[in-house]
Amino acid sequence: MNQSAGAAQHGRRYSTEGKDIGPIGPDRNWKGIGISLLVILVVLSLIGLAIVLLSKDDGGKPFGSQLTLDDLFQRNFQIHDPDAKWINGEEIIFRSWDGDVLKISIHNNETELLLKNTTFATFKASKFAVSPDMNFVLLAYDVKQHSFLASYLIYNLYTREVRELNPPEVSDSVLQFASWGVHGQQMIYIFENNIYYQTDVQSSSWRLTSSGQEGIIFNGIADWLYEEEVLHTQVTHWWSPDGSRLAYLTINDSLVPNMLLPRFTGSLYPRGKEYPYPKMGQINPTVRLFVVILDGSSLTTELRPPDSFEKSEYYITMVKWVTRERLSVRWLSRAQNVSILSLCDVTTGDCTKKHVMTSDKWLDRQNEEPVFSKDCTTFFISMPLKHGSRGTFNHITMISNQSEGQEVNLRHLTSGSWEVTQILAYDESANSVYFLSTEEGSTQRQLYRVSTVDPFNKECLTCSLFKSKCTYYDAVLSPSYQHVVLNCRGKHRTLERNTMLKHVLLNRTIPKWERRTVQINNFGMTLKSSLTMFRIDSAPGGQAVSDHKVIVARVDGRGSAFQGQRILHEVHQRLGTVDVQDQITALEHLIRLPYIDGNRVGVYGKAYGGFLSSLLLLSNSSMFNCGIAVAPITNWRLYGSAFSEKYYVAVVSGHDESILIISSFSATVHFQHSAELVKLLSASNVNYTLQVTIFPDEGHNIASVKSQHYMLNSVLTFFRHCFKEDEVIVPQASKDDN
Repeated sequence: MNQSAGAAQHGRRYSTEGKDIGPIGPDRNWKGIGISLLVILVVLSLIGLAIVLLSKDDGGKPFGSQLTLDDLFQRNFQIHDPDAKWINGEEIIFRSWDGDVLKISIHNNETELLLKNTTFATFKASKFAVSPDMNFVLLAYDVKQHSFLASYLIYNLYTREVRELNPPEVSDSVLQFASWGVHGQQMIYIFENNIYYQTDVQSSSWRLTSSGQEGIIFNGIADWLYEEEVLHTQVTHWWSPDGSRLAYLTINDSLVPNMLLPRFTGSLYPRGKEYPYPKMGQINPTVRLFVVILDGSSLTTELRPPDSFEKSEYYITMVKWVTRERLSVRWLSRAQNVSILSLCDVTTGDCTKKHVMTSDKWLDRQNEEPVFSKDCTTFFISMPLKHGSRGTFNHITMISNQSEGQEVNLRHLTSGSWEVTQILAYDESANSVYFLSTEEGSTQRQLYRVSTVDPFNKECLTCSLFKSKCTYYDAVLSPSYQHVVLNCRGKHRTLERNTMLKHVLLNRTIPKWERRTVQINNFGMTLKSSLTMFRIDSAPGGQAVSDHKVIVARVDGRGSAFQGQRILHEVHQRLGTVDVQDQITALEHLIRLPYIDGNRVGVYGKAYGGFLSSLLLLSNSSMFNCGIAVAPITNWRLYGSAFSEKYYVAVVSGHDESILIISSFSATVHFQHSAELVKLLSASNVNYTLQVTIFPDEGHNIASVKSQHYMLNSVLTFFRHCFKEDEVIVPQASKDDN
């Protein structure tokens, strides 16, 4: 059966609504252009929404009944993420709300069914990936909690044949990772910390590495440090554009001290799991970067770090293929104050310095990928640029003429008291760079294009799109730069309309409060209730305020990102001081407003937010009546080295009620932090009431639905009790509010 006939038999074709954004080159006509694909992910904050639900469940669920916590755990109330991906310049694969895997053509606006949702149910699969030649699907099933371990099937889309993916001479294996390559049916998988490669689904696989050791040496996947603090991903391997080579990291944790995670349930005696976890001042893992040729020879070349890093500790924070034989790499000192961007020749292993950055504090944005021209003589990165008395802000810098002995030509393409948050692509044919920025406001992310020939020729491509609906976008350009997938972190829909959620919400009464927005110094917040909740989640370099309308106050004060280097670096060597003061300053302003009840103020925070919440609650002048700290960091010497050493702080040491929520199996913020906090409170004779809620054997992000439900219910119950709220009186919304 040929592929087209097989596709016709296996699937069906039907038209889909959706608007074409059309070519985003210079010749497009905006008047006749809509959206080709606007991927809608309405990001709900469960805690924020849970605060709305500070009322008793009325038992029944008649039309117009009160929205309850239980509703949030029903499928009809779940937000659907289509997880759309470009497979070429004209086609996208995504998953529908019903669970079908679909392919949409931008050219003819038709959608083809690739895989029915029943296939997932049949094999109990939870993850999928379609091969580049569109003939096979990789299905992951039996995914293990607290890890990426899973078993994999290869499913033929046309014959429906199924085969297990296993290493040679191993059956029923559990793999650490598996994925397709960039062409045909080539794939790699990782088993026992070693990388295996297959040219196609019919061929045998061969092992590319042999040094892997569980918990000690990691090939192609990250250890805890690189996954959580350095690369922020499990994946530490990268395909060359033509699929002929694979770059990968080898991370050696043999000298790194181990952390013990105890498991208390499921056996007569507690069990434990050890894993390498470097803390402040302890030995970090060593890391090496290799490139292997996938022609059967397995010829491997190591790319050496810059000479200045040869005898010192460093991180590799970014790896990106530029051409089939050139690789860009960013090397960062352990103190995170010296960064070297290099361009490496993978045939010789030689790396050339392209740009060096230094700081007397720390360097941020070290995961940023530079965008290179095809001949590699020009590239674009974001760099701090001074803007008058307001300090420095990150902007697009074009660096060219980078051959040996030639003078460096540096030009800034953007400027102002706003920040470029991401450089997306460089279209050489149109002399244009596409990027996201906060130019329209620090809580917005709009898509822009700027000319590399005339930087004054800059335009916003999304500012006029659904302006009242969404102002915060993620964007992924098609390979041809003619279309873009927009992920709206707000309230609109095209590819995925979430109609089921919309329908069930129409049958529920959602509490309404008067909306008021205030702007204080350099941070904003939105409030909807006289009962005020501060939510603190973002660590330094993050941002809490977005384009969502929630009832909790979220303050982006000193230490937050995308507001310039001055604000970002204010917390250097003084975490828990100026950032806490900004929260207090905001609250002092708010409680003077006529619609704020200063006697009912609470705070909620997790991890770094838990650290700040604890400080706010325990301060002598605390204005917070109730507070929740989830897995709070209480001693920075106990936390991961890559984060704590960036700010170089030591130990950080009420009369109000608080709840401490602990995940005993958290690999990120250990129970040790909470134990230190309780010990400190007791030793200091602090007058406090502390309720401790422990989730045995749960990870940092509580995974099980039952535990999530229980935690949110505990949050509601605690605040209801603390605020002496038997039941919140909810004013009914008028028709004008809807």
